[in-house]
Amino acid sequence: MENQVAVDLVEFLNASPTAFHAVDEAKKRLRSVGYEQISEREDWKLEAGKKYFFTRNHSTIVAFAIGKKYVAGNGIYIVGAHTDSPCLKLKPVTKVSKGGYLEVGVQPYGGGLWHTWFDRDLAIAGRVIIREHKDGSESYSHRLVRIEEPIMRIPTLAIHLDRDVNEGFKVNKQTHLAPVLATSVKAELNKPAAENGSSETASSDGKKLDEKTSTSQKHHSLLLQLIATQAGCEPDDICDFELQACDTQKSVIAGALKEFIFSGRLDNLCMSFCSLKALIDSTSAESSLQEETGIRMVALFDHEEVGSDSAQGAGSPVMLDALSRITNSFSSDTKLLPKAIQRSFLVSADMAHALHPNYMDKHEENHQPKMHSGLVIKHNANQRYATNAVTSFLFREIAAKHKLPVQDFVIRNDMPCGSTIGPILASGVGIRTVDVGAPQLSMHSIREMCAVDDVKHSYEHFKAFFQEFSHLDTKLAVDI
Repeated sequence: MENQVAVDLVEFLNASPTAFHAVDEAKKRLRSVGYEQISEREDWKLEAGKKYFFTRNHSTIVAFAIGKKYVAGNGIYIVGAHTDSPCLKLKPVTKVSKGGYLEVGVQPYGGGLWHTWFDRDLAIAGRVIIREHKDGSESYSHRLVRIEEPIMRIPTLAIHLDRDVNEGFKVNKQTHLAPVLATSVKAELNKPAAENGSSETASSDGKKLDEKTSTSQKHHSLLLQLIATQAGCEPDDICDFELQACDTQKSVIAGALKEFIFSGRLDNLCMSFCSLKALIDSTSAESSLQEETGIRMVALFDHEEVGSDSAQGAGSPVMLDALSRITNSFSSDTKLLPKAIQRSFLVSADMAHALHPNYMDKHEENHQPKMHSGLVIKHNANQRYATNAVTSFLFREIAAKHKLPVQDFVIRNDMPCGSTIGPILASGVGIRTVDVGAPQLSMHSIREMCAVDDVKHSYEHFKAFFQEFSHLDTKLAVDI
């Protein structure tokens, strides 16, 4: 029988070409099961037994369910992940014309395996800020757009013109990565006749301003038309955008035995999805929160791939703000927030490096995460991961109770170690943290792979964490 959690993940991935779309898909799923959207701009009136979520920048989302027996000062049990992945983002000025081709100016976001972006059929997705005219007044709206058909490609150079390419291809991120959109000859033939005219208006100080300067001089009119068609507006009404190149190949369950998922953005939409589904399913029954004394929460952050230092990243006050506002909604006693933080627990969930059969020497013998073998607990003595013996034990104990597999990872001593949102939140908020992740191959490629079984293991482990942690935590005393 097909793994339904994996099937659901594939649907989530295919609906989420960008962080903005991932948050939008999360919102739809949360709303459909009774989660109420609240705004950080407004006062919060929260009730025990109710479920809520808020977004920041539409690229970070925090959802939480308050236990019926919750009182201010009790713990909050969180699974944190991130919505962003390495990609090619469109520059503020994308108009590039060279050698009779129209190209699109892009900039690399995060640490991608950029050679994997060559010779792929690419589309565009993201968000657009649109000017709207209604009843004589002007307003602005935020819309998500997605062009699904392949409109661009980054072609490789023929081997005849670079005989040594197989000895090592070094990508120049400035000169090699611009996707080809069209040829200038065809683009000129298809240009609307109206574009040859001028559209000028007088400004308040008497100067002449070109209405199209902000867009048509920065971007190819062909590109703007494609975006406008998707957004349901005129090209001139596009004020600004945040767009990225996207692979058009769909995520699939694959492999000779249908045991893998082949997809882009598994790092880290796989963990985002598994934590979100676990929260939803652990709070869906009428009785789910009846005996819960704490709060169950999922926090999916943007900008992890570039260090988390933004208004909506894990390095921002978003987590501390949420914990503070929730606690203060139930009591005005300021002494209760530090108490709540010390009773809380964070599972930092970010994909892990599976053992690669063609590069066995990249893992040390005692720490070789394998597919189908469950979540990987990540350790690093230099605090690149936030796991310690206490947090590792608690997370492992939940696995043991539910007969779920779990494994350990430490990077080789002679290799640098990556990091996650775990140490950022552990140090910034002061919350106990364990770093975990499902094993995968091809991390940061345009096309990654993980195991179907590990998707189910991750979901079940996170769900058990939400259901059991408040009870389990009372059994281990440390700072007394």
